[in-house]
Amino acid sequence: MIAVLNRLVDLVEQHLTGELDVTVTARQLGTTEYHLRRVFSSLAGMPLSEYVRRRRMTVAAAEVVRGEDDLLTIAVRHGYGSTEAFGRAFRAVHGAGPGDVRRHGGPLRTQPQLRFRLTVEGNIPMDTRIVERPAFRLAGHAARVPLLHRGVNPHIQQHIAGLPPEEHGRLKALGNTEPDGLLQVTDDIDPDSAEGNELTYLHGVAVSEDTAVPEDLDAIGVPAGRWAVFRTAGPHPRALQETWAATATEWFPSNPWRLRPGPSIVAVLERADDFSTATCELWLPVEPA
Repeated sequence: MIAVLNRLVDLVEQHLTGELDVTVTARQLGTTEYHLRRVFSSLAGMPLSEYVRRRRMTVAAAEVVRGEDDLLTIAVRHGYGSTEAFGRAFRAVHGAGPGDVRRHGGPLRTQPQLRFRLTVEGNIPMDTRIVERPAFRLAGHAARVPLLHRGVNPHIQQHIAGLPPEEHGRLKALGNTEPDGLLQVTDDIDPDSAEGNELTYLHGVAVSEDTAVPEDLDAIGVPAGRWAVFRTAGPHPRALQETWAATATEWFPSNPWRLRPGPSIVAVLERADDFSTATCELWLPVEPA
């Protein structure tokens, strides 16, 4: 996977003044656009689209400073139909418009070309199992919330706190299949995984496909397929978030599996009364790479 990501970076460089078809590129690299975007954003700390924009504006800035072409020519070369649209994108990256940069030589915020490397430590084994599951459904209470990569998500906390205490018992009684217990489900995640983008969060349980779901509950259909299940234990949510990050940096590059579209599920197996520590299972939908 590391070689695939580095080849993707090379292709981005070749298409800075054109359009890179990520769907076709992923297929040529032997993977899927969904997996490619998810792993890239996890390792790079930014969406692929943001990296392309920053690299494009880095190259464009050098052309602006050189002053060999007018701003409209540079804008068109980099895929913008007007100097106004180009100026907005340029300012978003550099903090100043192209006219100011041409006059003063800056300020400039350069995005270096990325290069991915895999460092294998091997001292922290990941407790993982591969599970094949028939189709099932996730039933519970859903809300649209922004994606946050670190710390407790206050929007999710607020959503759960707004549920009546007896509702947790009702949901537990409804659940009848794996993953067991009350579940934290994230769905409709943009493949770029940009922080701040909205996703669907569902607080609920897993039920068999033929189980009747009460009309006052939301339901997410989950097709049959394989899942990678990662067991985590320790300070919550830090241990869970560190394991989630390690799936991209360690597990997927070292194993013949890739992410497939579908919800990500966290099952809380044990927890302290104040939720300061917890033992969890992270379920990620996968397919052979």
